[in-house]
Amino acid sequence: MCNYPKAGYEEVLDKLVKYCQGHPLALEILGKSLHNRDVAYWEGFMEGLKKEISSPINNVLRMSFDSLPSDNDKDLFKHIACFFVGIDREVSETILEACDINIRSGITNLLDKCLLSIGWNNELMMHQLVQEMGRFEVSQESLNKPWKRSRLWCHKESFKVLKHKKGKGNLLGLSLDMRMLEKEKLGGSFELKTDALSNMDSLMLLQLNYVHMHGSYENFPEEIRWLCMHGFPLKSIPLDLPIDNLVALDMSYSNIESFVGWYSNPQRLEKRQKVDGSCLKEKRLFGSLKILNLSFCKQLHSVGDFDQLPTLERLILRNCIGLHDVCESIGQGVELVLIDLSYCRKLEKLPRSICLLKKVKTVLLDGCNLGESQIKNMELDSLEMCMVNTTDINRRTSFSAFMGAIPSDLKSFSMSLPRSLVRLSLANNNLSHETFPMDFSCLSMLKHLYLDENPISSMPNCVRTLPRLEILTMGKCKKLKSIEYPPRTLTELFINPYGVDYIEKVVFDPDMSPLQLSINWSDYASWIDCTPWLYEIQGMVKIQPMVTVEEKVLHSLGWTNFDFHNYRRAGSNSSLKHGIQLFYEFGIFSTKYEEEEMPSWFTNRSVGPSISFTIPSSSPNKLRGINLCSMQRLRGSDERSPYVFGQFPKEPMMTISNITKNRMWIYERHKDSTSTMCYILLSHWMFGMNEMEAGDHVTITVTAPADELVKECGVSLVYDDGQEEGEEDALDYYKSWNHIIGGDLSPFQTETGQYILHNWRFLRPGIILYPYHRKFVTDGPEYQGRFVIFIKYIIDKTKCGLELYPQGILAYLFVNVKYFDTQTFMSLHE
Repeated sequence: MCNYPKAGYEEVLDKLVKYCQGHPLALEILGKSLHNRDVAYWEGFMEGLKKEISSPINNVLRMSFDSLPSDNDKDLFKHIACFFVGIDREVSETILEACDINIRSGITNLLDKCLLSIGWNNELMMHQLVQEMGRFEVSQESLNKPWKRSRLWCHKESFKVLKHKKGKGNLLGLSLDMRMLEKEKLGGSFELKTDALSNMDSLMLLQLNYVHMHGSYENFPEEIRWLCMHGFPLKSIPLDLPIDNLVALDMSYSNIESFVGWYSNPQRLEKRQKVDGSCLKEKRLFGSLKILNLSFCKQLHSVGDFDQLPTLERLILRNCIGLHDVCESIGQGVELVLIDLSYCRKLEKLPRSICLLKKVKTVLLDGCNLGESQIKNMELDSLEMCMVNTTDINRRTSFSAFMGAIPSDLKSFSMSLPRSLVRLSLANNNLSHETFPMDFSCLSMLKHLYLDENPISSMPNCVRTLPRLEILTMGKCKKLKSIEYPPRTLTELFINPYGVDYIEKVVFDPDMSPLQLSINWSDYASWIDCTPWLYEIQGMVKIQPMVTVEEKVLHSLGWTNFDFHNYRRAGSNSSLKHGIQLFYEFGIFSTKYEEEEMPSWFTNRSVGPSISFTIPSSSPNKLRGINLCSMQRLRGSDERSPYVFGQFPKEPMMTISNITKNRMWIYERHKDSTSTMCYILLSHWMFGMNEMEAGDHVTITVTAPADELVKECGVSLVYDDGQEEGEEDALDYYKSWNHIIGGDLSPFQTETGQYILHNWRFLRPGIILYPYHRKFVTDGPEYQGRFVIFIKYIIDKTKCGLELYPQGILAYLFVNVKYFDTQTFMSLHE
């Protein structure tokens, strides 16, 4: 049985995995078709799949589509497959709901049938093969005459239909991106006329990116709900564009200069009045618009007249680098729930009236250079009283009366925020402690706060006052040194170490466990490897230079007559200058240093990775702990085995088993790169009488990484030295932690009783078991179930199934069917 692809199959296997993107049905069907075939057959079969839409895979996937309970769900599936894959879920739902689609039940049914998934950023996701199947269903409506279909998504076909003016009333949606045609280097003219759309009476979804059109825009269909025109060449929105039914307008990357006064333009009013003969004095010309996206419009300098956008919910002006003014009338956008002004670097201040908005949940102000002026918040109680008792602010309130509702003493504030905020981003704003807002008391509803890339040295005090905060991100804050006492309600803390000098300390409330948090950072182990000095996450891990550890602590560990100044750290070159470091976690102290001999006071030794002993009954004192020492060396090139995923730990794994009490602790230390041929790993385990006592038979095993060999190991018992009761214990602080040996290790215990002590348990849910645990953890359903937890984590993280691990995980899973089979794989997607 082989755990890796046969020679010659590597490249074609990689293509196969990328094509299937981890889809279990596709993998199963192709596996049966390609079993025992040569490489040439594989390659020919893959080429055929690209050309043949009606393939066996497609026919199987259609079964899920055919089983959808209603035409509503099938239409929704087709809309998404053709136009909305990768688009924000809430945006998509708003648009599609305006197209008379039952969104609530439809999305649920598609998710249940595995025809749709939701991405990390809340975007609609669809497997490539499923999307191809959906588009195939649409193409079947008219194979050779695309203009007779209900939807056009192929840019080449859309262009030809518009160029020859073939579109009719059956079309519901059309997408054309001229950049795609330019990439294909098609010949001929790319000019199109607006009257090409005049007969598309049912068209509701229209995407014309980077398209230059000539003619009157009054030819555009009036039923359009979604109009996306990236790269629109004109400086203003055409006066004759029908927008009465428009729900979403996206003109990102366009030459639009202003969105102020356009709706009430006399010429526009006159034109529209001629069309329908109505009086437009009170008419809201954008009465249906809910989403306005003008992101990356470099020429845009002002946005206003929000009183004529009564239904607007999302205002997205991201990266409008020329924008310097957002009109105070934004306070009359009473339906607004999201405002995105990220990277509008010339925006000097937020409109004061934004504080009047009662429905805004999200404000994104990344990269707005707010640090140049101090941000201040205000109490809204008096403001609400003012609104209730003096001015009834609504859609018909005059601008002067509207501004008069804002107390004069608030006009000096550089920024004010709505009390309804749930999500606030102030990332990359050059905010220091001098310029950071000193009061967040009005933001009692705030749950998500993003402070990344600001020059703050510690978590601001005002953050502690947020009573509902759940997510706090402080990634790439280069001067960050500490995070102390975040709110107890916090469930996720993000710290990205790259670009940060170092973080010395993370301290939680005494009643708060690190296990309540998902502490996320990129390549945590690599960061620990280059930690230059002192580091601590209270209750989780503490790292400090050995030379700074108090002598009384070393004495309590039994590490006496040991001059750590004379040893170098066995780590990467970047960290050698920092000397030996002491790691502490789970009630275990450990250190690693360059040396070829174990300390002389280890008299109980054994050649190889294991040692067994019985705890003697001769000592009158209580057992304090066990010292374990092992000597590792790097394997020679002729001693190394081929790498197989999950077969070896990345760092020496120490396993202590009390055979008498039937208890086992498996400790996987932080990864610490080794650049030397030989090193010593020394550890102290704080065992007490409940874990170890006289007469207990104990076995210890050190499992080395694939490129290392354990030459020798030794053990030494440490007893109390007769210290009187009440006398201060040098290890009291370390013993105060909750999740240590002798404390609460239940979150780290497997169903069969072993304790897997690994810092990953703090960083993500579930106990992760690898194949190298098999020697110690009972085999069978429990092991398989735990292994599935890990594989599901990998699938979720890669988003595209196993594409990133074609020759590692995939080969292991499908060869070692004892632990992973197709049925198991399919269950992960349920």
